[in-house]
Amino acid sequence: MKLIKAGHMRPELALLVLLALMLAACGDRTADQPGSETTPAVAITPADVDASRIINANSEPGSWLSHGRTYDEQRFSPLDTIKDSNVGRLGLSWFFDFPTNRGMEATPLMIDGVIYVSGSWSMVYAFDAVTGKLLWTHNPEVPGAKAIHACCDVVNRGVAAWQGKIFVGTIDGRLMALDAADGHVLWQVQTTPEEAAYTITGAPRVVKGKVLIGNGGGEYDVRGYVSAYDADTGKLAWRFYTVPGDPSQPFENPILEQAAETWTGEWWKIGGGGTVWDSMAYDPELDLLYIGVGNGAPWNRQIRSPGGGDNLFLSSIVALRPDTGEYVWHYQTTPGETWDFTATQHLILADLEIGGRIRQVVMQAPKNGFFYVLDRASGEFLSAEKYTKVSWASHVDPETGRPVEEPGVRYDEGVPVVVYPGNQGGHNWHPMSYSPVTGLVYIPAQQNLGVYADDPGFEHRPGFINTGLDWTKATLPDDPEQRAGLFSQFTGFITAWDPVAQKEVWRFAHSNLWNGGILSTAGNLIFQGNADGQFASYRADNGERLWTFDAQSGIVAAPISYMAGDRQFVAIVAGWGGTVITFGELSGRSSGTVNRSRLLVFELNAKGALPQPVPFNRGTPEPPALTADADQIQRGDDLYHTNCFACHGEGAISAASFMPDLRYMTAEKHELFKPIVIGGLYHERGMASFSSLLNFEEAEDIHAYLISEAHKLLAAARESLDAE
Repeated sequence: MKLIKAGHMRPELALLVLLALMLAACGDRTADQPGSETTPAVAITPADVDASRIINANSEPGSWLSHGRTYDEQRFSPLDTIKDSNVGRLGLSWFFDFPTNRGMEATPLMIDGVIYVSGSWSMVYAFDAVTGKLLWTHNPEVPGAKAIHACCDVVNRGVAAWQGKIFVGTIDGRLMALDAADGHVLWQVQTTPEEAAYTITGAPRVVKGKVLIGNGGGEYDVRGYVSAYDADTGKLAWRFYTVPGDPSQPFENPILEQAAETWTGEWWKIGGGGTVWDSMAYDPELDLLYIGVGNGAPWNRQIRSPGGGDNLFLSSIVALRPDTGEYVWHYQTTPGETWDFTATQHLILADLEIGGRIRQVVMQAPKNGFFYVLDRASGEFLSAEKYTKVSWASHVDPETGRPVEEPGVRYDEGVPVVVYPGNQGGHNWHPMSYSPVTGLVYIPAQQNLGVYADDPGFEHRPGFINTGLDWTKATLPDDPEQRAGLFSQFTGFITAWDPVAQKEVWRFAHSNLWNGGILSTAGNLIFQGNADGQFASYRADNGERLWTFDAQSGIVAAPISYMAGDRQFVAIVAGWGGTVITFGELSGRSSGTVNRSRLLVFELNAKGALPQPVPFNRGTPEPPALTADADQIQRGDDLYHTNCFACHGEGAISAASFMPDLRYMTAEKHELFKPIVIGGLYHERGMASFSSLLNFEEAEDIHAYLISEAHKLLAAARESLDAE
């Protein structure tokens, strides 16, 4: 029997049918759900989602059919069984330990009683949404060496569903269609050049039978684009490049000829960047697809476009026709981007009363620290205000829609420049949420700074990170007190933002940046996990914290809520990771225990509990004797911060339990240092060979620096013991 979709019937009947279907297990199984008397077998087509069903998602509020629940990506659940008056009774219903300890960033889907979710290394899992039974799993077997091209951990932000298929993008650039019934591969296509430094971490979307997928790699040397593939066959339907290519060759799209006029130099030789690595949204009434575009490659505009220019379509919101990829309009949040200020952050569509009339808007809080409201039909700029500390621009000109930059922020005078926010952004990829009940946008915001310094001796490094910054000048000070002073300014908070008045209504402060995405519900609640390992709920109208749960690991993903029978659930994946590991000490605030990647599911009055956490302690460093002189150690310091710190931490400090802290290398690792770094001994573990960048002498310089840092750590520990 084919599933009858809620979008094809009256809402009151749709709810009754969906409640029955929620009790049905996937395929032809007979569901045996706790709390039910008899549940007849209901044969359904697993994940039988189409355009009508997503467009009418509010007719089945208990489902979570697409990445943001609805095409407008509001991440608002109409469910209110769990509400501000009873959320204190929320308890753990069930959990699943993923076979990894890496970062987890996915938003699950819940369709017809089955949860579909992706994990690190692009693995996909399907669970019974009530019992937690694992129904199937798929491992795309991504080569470990590909991790070197994943600037920000081997994460994945989610899957898409369409007509019995589950779609996932993989770290090595493939788009895969899996059978929703058992996870076997129906088709797969390589969406990126295999030899290039592209990755995929973002969730696909499906619009009008086309699977939309972008890619990452803007820290390397790639040229961004978004692609559309036929959902049935995997055939490429269209591709829209976000950065113009070599102007001596024909442009792939007429608009790129105009975009090329905003670039100078020979940017195409080092990619240009502009990757579409995360957010998209779709308006079925206007038939417009909205994409967010990333930073330049290299970050430093002086290098990629030495004559200046806006560099379209970097850091832009672009509207396209989903059938053809035809350009419709764009708005650039950061012209001439040079700070890694991406505009790939969450896009939300809503209808707001502005100036006495209803406006169809698209909203974004990109990295640059301003909250934008645009007319989504035309791209007209409506408003923008600071939602966090911003020093690079004083304001956005209301007439032109362009930021008014402060003097000297482009670090082009040969001296380091401190900028708020830094490259972590005032808001990163973590999804925000809009509640049509309160009229507020809930942003997982943060305050932080960046130190930027031009690299006058820049040399393009094919396949490796190419920021164009001199990291020997752009790093933080070695002095512990100075570092602590700077890190005190790295904070996170929830800001409840009024998008019409463009002002903050309330704020809840966190102890750290890099906190999870947000869900809002009709129960006057928002839910968010945080860097300290707490999953919490707050009153949506005033920010009062009502409930917390110790997840034992930092949380960066966004929650969902769903219904099975008369039971409302809230689900979240926990697992600490992402670019915050770069900041050493900050990553250590997430948890004092070993990182556990888990799916956690909650409901009222549940009494489940997690196992006792495993304390995290690296022990005591045991470095070999320090024989290097100061010059060699300094050379190693410079080489480390040019080649290694993005994964192993600024200042050789990696406090996250899943990433090796090289100050704690064992005697065996010290012996194998050059075979690992130059020979690629651990390439299948994600540590590729650096032989194209480093020779043996340079590797030994880095080794000397790490040995020196280990000895500093030992000396500090002894000093602390003596003080006690």
